Amino acid sequence: MSINKIGYFLFSFLLFGFSLNLHAQVYFQDQATALGVGDSGGTIYLGGGISFCDFNNDGWDDITIATQSGDPLKIYKNNGDGTFSLESTLNPNNNSNQKQVVWVDFDNDGDKDLYITSDVSGNKLYRNDGTTFTDITSTSGLPTVNLFTYGASWGDYDNDGHLDVFISNRDINLATPNYLYKNNGNGTFTDVSITSGIGTGSHLSFCAAFFDYNNDGWQDIYIANDKVSQENLLYSNNGDGTFTEIGQSSGTNVAIDAMSTTIGDYNNDGWFDIYVTNGPPGNVLFTNNGNGTFTNDAFESGTIFNSVGWGSVFLDAENDGDLDLYVSGAMDGSIPSLISAAFYENNNNGAFTLSNTSVGFVGDTRVSYGNAIGDTDNDGFPEIIVNNDGGDNIFLWKNQTTSTNNWLKVDLEGTTSNKQGVGSRIEISAGGQIQYRYTLCGEGYLGQNSDTEFFGIGANTNIDYVKITWLSGMQDILYNVTSNQKINIIEGSNPLSTEEFQVKNEIRVYPNPTTGKIWINFDTNEDYKYILFDSKGIRVKNGQITEQKYINIADLSSGYYLLKILGKTAVYTKKIMLK
Repeated sequence: MSINKIGYFLFSFLLFGFSLNLHAQVYFQDQATALGVGDSGGTIYLGGGISFCDFNNDGWDDITIATQSGDPLKIYKNNGDGTFSLESTLNPNNNSNQKQVVWVDFDNDGDKDLYITSDVSGNKLYRNDGTTFTDITSTSGLPTVNLFTYGASWGDYDNDGHLDVFISNRDINLATPNYLYKNNGNGTFTDVSITSGIGTGSHLSFCAAFFDYNNDGWQDIYIANDKVSQENLLYSNNGDGTFTEIGQSSGTNVAIDAMSTTIGDYNNDGWFDIYVTNGPPGNVLFTNNGNGTFTNDAFESGTIFNSVGWGSVFLDAENDGDLDLYVSGAMDGSIPSLISAAFYENNNNGAFTLSNTSVGFVGDTRVSYGNAIGDTDNDGFPEIIVNNDGGDNIFLWKNQTTSTNNWLKVDLEGTTSNKQGVGSRIEISAGGQIQYRYTLCGEGYLGQNSDTEFFGIGANTNIDYVKITWLSGMQDILYNVTSNQKINIIEGSNPLSTEEFQVKNEIRVYPNPTTGKIWINFDTNEDYKYILFDSKGIRVKNGQITEQKYINIADLSSGYYLLKILGKTAVYTKKIMLK
């Protein structure tokens, strides 16, 4: 870890300590049976998926368990009090060997549809008709043959407001590639794997994640590939419907038995990091350096695991304002040197402490694969669910942390962007400390987390602001938000006054409209990057803003453009008119 990183972490730790309560007692207890989900997904080779998503939009997180061949999908509906009942009415007729189960509103109609992957009998897309599911796989244009699929990640790579799907296939014969399917917005999809630059190669892929690694407003794709013969891939979105693979130049092209793609900003610096599980010699924590590169800090941070890791998830267990980490593993604890699972508590200085026995997790020795987070009882403290193998019941690790720390939960609803708000960047400030979340749909290893984003704010009782940057480029902001509540933000309901926010941050953009030059003034010592997009969302210019604090766009056609200015901890957006 570099001297600059250490200095940053020490400064952050000292600053953070003044505003947050760091004395919470974290504790988790398995209450699956007590809460009504004492059930198993059966025996599935390399595990099955699990979802902690509110499938019926009633405000309570539900649980969906992938199952073995011959068994129906198991959907457990939250009864509105933190207990669960098996859903029998709204359940698709699917008894195949299931992998990922993802609830996704692909048609933007306000209810969640269901996509189920399988490595045996092909994937299925079910449209939610309110009271029934309709299998529309064949009419949608999505593949119906067996692709040996594990993961399915949903995002909007072309920013058109419709969720596309990246299908990760693990064909041991290396004959089946991964696929990127574009959502046409009319109930159908088009294979754009080749035209987008994803290519035709087979990579033994377990899963992928859509996220914005460089904060330019376009969703990139990171892919976890099995076996040392297959390097992990990072596809950088060019903003014109194509991608460039930058695994090597970004430092993320590890060649390991990679299982997960877990995304989070563990050091609160505004750049999203990647956690990748592996067998011995250990997992990888890619810290985003903010300059297009990543550094593996797993050993320095204490999160290397050094066992057989599978699912992993970031969460703020005690609501103290930093992200902890939970890792599931395929070992049963019988070999002391190979732990079965791990809870890593964030020390807020760039390092984590392995805290299994001191924070509960009694009996966490089952062979485990997929996991996810949600909130069973809407108390603001996130729970963890784990799909175990070999006929063992799932774990529902109930968060019973003793703490007076405060929290905020955020739900999003897109209007111009996709309905679920997938791909949005959420920024909050409480007590001067800024935190960030990024919304995903299908992440980790065969997992799906709650659509609700969780923020712990420690002893603070008020949030200075909550700022949403949507994939459309629109920004909403709420000031002086009270803690310990869930807020629902609709795109465009609280539009950010760009000038007002930029003045507060000492950034000014003028003149607007312009006849050629855009001047950018700022009173900080920070260097900024800029990206300029045309009205179709195509990137037309980009560069650094240093001593020459203007952008010359006189060579472009008249019309409206979207200017993004990227700092170390924030992205500023301005609509520009060129006369």
